[in-house]
Order: sequence, then structure tokens, then C-alpha cells
Amino acid sequence: MSAGIQDKPAAQAVGNTCDWQIRRQKVSERGKFLLETAQWSDCQFVVGTEPHQQLFSVHKLFLAMSSPVFEAMFFGGMPEKDEPIPILDVQPEAFKALLEYIYTDEINLQSFDQACELCYVAKKYMIPHVVEECTKYLWGDLFPKNACRAYEFARLFEEPVLMDKCLRIICSETEAVLREGSFEDIEVSTLETILDQEELSINSELELFEAVQRWAAAECSRRGVDIKSMRSVLGSAIGKIRLLTLTPAEFAEGPALSPLLTKDESFAILMNISSKTATKVTLPESFSTCSVPRKRPAGEDKHIIQLPGEAREGQKYYCLRNISPQPHGYNTSNLDCSVSFTVDRNICVLGVQVPTQICPPPPPFRYDGPQLHESYTEVIYAHLLDSDGSRLTYTHVTSRVSYASLVEITFDRPVYIQRNKIYRVGVVLNKMGRYPMGTGDRRIVCGSVLFNFCVGPDIDSVREGIIKSIVFTY
Repeated sequence: MSAGIQDKPAAQAVGNTCDWQIRRQKVSERGKFLLETAQWSDCQFVVGTEPHQQLFSVHKLFLAMSSPVFEAMFFGGMPEKDEPIPILDVQPEAFKALLEYIYTDEINLQSFDQACELCYVAKKYMIPHVVEECTKYLWGDLFPKNACRAYEFARLFEEPVLMDKCLRIICSETEAVLREGSFEDIEVSTLETILDQEELSINSELELFEAVQRWAAAECSRRGVDIKSMRSVLGSAIGKIRLLTLTPAEFAEGPALSPLLTKDESFAILMNISSKTATKVTLPESFSTCSVPRKRPAGEDKHIIQLPGEAREGQKYYCLRNISPQPHGYNTSNLDCSVSFTVDRNICVLGVQVPTQICPPPPPFRYDGPQLHESYTEVIYAHLLDSDGSRLTYTHVTSRVSYASLVEITFDRPVYIQRNKIYRVGVVLNKMGRYPMGTGDRRIVCGSVLFNFCVGPDIDSVREGIIKSIVFTY
């Protein structure tokens, strides 16, 4: 056994503490103690592969209560033997997280990778609540950098809702997806799925060709074959690129020079691009005959989509809400405020504006009037969610601000939102102090955009007025 494996006798010795139950009021606390100390454990699992194997001492009854697979394993017709049970296809950390849920009802997800691994082991042992929690976490942590991997994960485990959401991100933010280094690691079936899409957020098919070429080179490296084999590792994917949508110059300066194409293929394609009547030059069967460029996702105007490092065009608008004053509220820990909204045309949301504290909080926190000459350090978390509760963008701000003023918060990533769909913008204020409360206007026209606030199942709250303004462009 490798280093770091749990020593069962030593662990049990730690657990033999007098009256340990008395100091633990909750079942989850007692379960945690049993898991950590292996007190009364009657089964062991060897999880993972060398050199990262770990041994877990557990209790059959606990596991059988949570999983029909464990129940069959321990109390079915063919119960396991007393020797440690090997589990080679699961990561030790994921198995540990599953045990923590079984013993304490707690699921502590910290990363995308962890959620994927835990979801796998939860599926394996038929614990649907854990699968659901992992899927929800993945919904809220989808970005161009992991959309392809999440899509492959969702397809493998037959999660159609997650698959659809991943594909929507891939189609709406294709340029960012293609630029990610992780794109070169996707499966060929995922590559083909992307190339099958009628709507992609790209300026030219040349972007797809270059990305496919990078992927093919990486695949050759993974297989340990010569770079000249790029064409063979692509299979039918090369035929899904719409090369006929390129200009003669784009094709001649790019794909025509690529090792993916033979000279005869490049000549035939170039002739078909250059002349619509070039009937004597037959296009190779494996290549797309489509000369219609792909559409951008419905409602998308590329001039308002900001990519990393690029300048944003267009005017910035502030949908400023009139707030009906209510008694000021004093925040003693974290003040969580949000409001749902819809718009009647597609826009790009850049951020929000929220009010700062109305005054310094002198004991006993009475209101002495605004003191504009003073400032303090504000700590704010802001996010934008879709109708499923999935996080579209967020930011965390720590800034020196003036009392009785507005602070503008810019999201880490601007998001293009669609008309007549419900979204929710929220902030969490982390500083103790007195904030202005109230309810805001329900309908506002800003520029040529109609905003409707507090829509759907939203509940009126004086805290929704903390969202003073939505910053956007279109």
C-alpha cells in the first residue's frame, strides 16, 4: 500500500474516547466522527490506482442506507468478502466526498473537476441527490474554457439539459471556445458536433479551419504519429467545414497551404470559390458544397460582443431606477439583494450600479445624516443568472467609495441576453453598515429598450431596490 493510506487499528484507537457521543448533538456530527476515526468500521475499500491509492474504512449500514448498489453489495445474495474491496475507476478524493455526504449530508463542491468526478461516483452507486447537486454546480460554472468538456461529460452521463446549455455556450461564444487551449483536447465526436451547427459566433469559416488544424496536430501528438497524418485523424470532420464561404484570398493564404489538403483538392476548391460556373472542376466528395455562411446565434450583433483585450464599441446606457424610500436597513453580516427582469430587445449587460452606505455607523448606529467627505472600503460580489439559476457572469469588487453615492460594478465578462427571457441580477454586500432600502420602478424605458423588473415568481422586497441601475449596451 502507498503512503498516506488510512491505518484502521490506529484510527480506531483514536475513536475510543469516552463518552464521545455526548459532545455531538447532531447525527451528522456523530457520523463525521465515525467516518474520521473508523470507530466500529466493518468494511474497507481500496480506491484509485497506484501510486495514489487510498484505503477507506467504512460502515456497511451507513452505505447501504444511502445506495441500493451498496445494499446489494453488502446484504444481497452475493455479499462481498471481508478483504478490502478494490475500486479502480474512481478518484480517492471523489470517493471521500461521497462518503462525507453519506455520513453527514454535506456536499462541498469547490471546482468544476471535482463536481465531474463526484457526479461520476454518485451515478455509479445510484445516489441521485448528489448527481443533481453536481449538475446544478456545473450549470453555474459554465464558461467557454470548460463548455466542451462539460458537454462531453453531460453526453456520457445522459444529462440532456446540461448538454443543451453547454451547446448554447459553444454556439454563442464560439470564438472564445476555439481560442481555449482545452479545445485541442476535445473528442472528435465533439468536434464534429460543433462543425454540424448551423449557428456559430464566428466571423469567418477560416477560424474553424485553423482550430480544426490545431486539434488535428494535437491528436497526432497524442497518438504518437507523424504530423502528416493530420488528415486521417480528422475522419469526416474536414468535410464539415464550409470552405466555399471563404474568399479566394482567404483560402489561398490559409487552407490552400495547409497539410490537411492535397494540391488537387486545393485547386478544385479554389476554382469553385473563384467561379460559380466552374462545373468542369469537380469538388472532392468528402468536402462540403455549402457556400452559405453560418448564421450567428439569433439576435446576436457582433459589434457589441466584447472579447478579452478588445475595445467595446457602442454607447453605454444606464437603466436607472427610481426607488421608493423605505426605512434604512443595517447590514450586520452579508446583505443579499437581487431582482429579476426582462427586456424587449437583445442587449449586452455590462454591470450594475448599487448605492453605498448612507453614513458612517457610529455607535449605537443612529443616522446622523450623510457625510460626503468621508469614504470607506466596500466589498461587493455581483452576478447575473439566467432563468434556470445558472450563473452567466459575476465579479468580486473591493474598492474605496464615498458614503451616500453610487458605485458601478463591471462584470468580469459582459453577457449578451435575449429579449423576453427572464434574468436575475444580484449583489452581496459584505460590509457592516446602513444601506438605503426601497422598491424600484417596475417598468423603465432606457434608450429604446423596455425593462420590466420583478417578473415571474419574484417576490417584492425592499432589498431589490439595492439594484439601482443596470449598465448595458446594444
